[in-house]
Amino acid sequence: MNKTKGTQISELGEFGLIERLTRTLPKHNASSLTAAGDDAAVIDLGDEALLLTTDMLTEGIDFDLSYFPLKHLGYKAVVRGVNDILAMNGTPQQIVVALGISAKIMVEALDELYEGMRTACDELGVDIVGGDTTASLTGLTITITAIGRAKKEDIVYRTGAREHDLICITSNLGAAYMGLHLLEREKRVLKDVANPEPKFAGYEYLLERYLKPRARKGVLDALREEGIRPTSMIDLSDGLASDLRQICKSSQCGARIYLERIPIARQTSELAEEMHIDPVIAALNGGEDHELLFTVPLDKQEAVMRLGLVDVIGHITREEAGVILVTPDGEGIALKAQAFDR
Repeated sequence: MNKTKGTQISELGEFGLIERLTRTLPKHNASSLTAAGDDAAVIDLGDEALLLTTDMLTEGIDFDLSYFPLKHLGYKAVVRGVNDILAMNGTPQQIVVALGISAKIMVEALDELYEGMRTACDELGVDIVGGDTTASLTGLTITITAIGRAKKEDIVYRTGAREHDLICITSNLGAAYMGLHLLEREKRVLKDVANPEPKFAGYEYLLERYLKPRARKGVLDALREEGIRPTSMIDLSDGLASDLRQICKSSQCGARIYLERIPIARQTSELAEEMHIDPVIAALNGGEDHELLFTVPLDKQEAVMRLGLVDVIGHITREEAGVILVTPDGEGIALKAQAFDR
């Protein structure tokens, strides 16, 4: 194909590409309630709905086996899939695993990969119920299809945010991004060293946030116990700026978030300073956090704050107000997503 003609994928980004490819697809079944455009597809089962989502990780793009332990990779692959079910306020139940395997991968390595998957499934109460394997010429590829259920009235879409709703996140941001930068830095520095000894001391938290993110199922359980149902929600995988804009686009609203309220871990700030990276940029655009970004009605503020499990970072506004980051001195900056989403 001639790559000099037509539209480059980078011009559209991930969300734009998905929208373009799916916007004219017909719907043949009334049971298909929601397809592309949210964290998971929603399929009508009567009083309940089936939630279905697929996530792919590709070697060289999403992970580097020179420093990514296979047990952690298996764990992370499951969490990425399950998080999309959680972002719909559903209960994850099963996953299906498909692998593209290159000749360099030994069977023992796959044992380690599945050990990590098994650990994640045990923690989250999820069953591995099947999958597929095929040969790969370009490295290891992992595809996770996650399946869950929810009562129809409990499902949370990206479309439900309303003016004055509070914007909440489940933990600090930018740590995974800085963990990746730390790993890449040590890989470059130690490239030709016979017995490499990477300098990770003091930054173990950042490595864990990148290599082994945690699903926030417990936060959703706590919200349910308090009778709090988010009005909109999304898995924070592409960065706060990008994912907040997705909620605003889907809900036809604007947002104001406050810089001083965005939680950034101490290790994130310290490594960012050491590597001459703005920690705010890491928090806004880093991606890979796999936290939950959601909105709740304003009258639930006291109950949410009482839980102590989330940070309230802003509120929803009218669409014409735009998506704005407010600095400590009161200046409003229009939030823009990264030019290219992986």
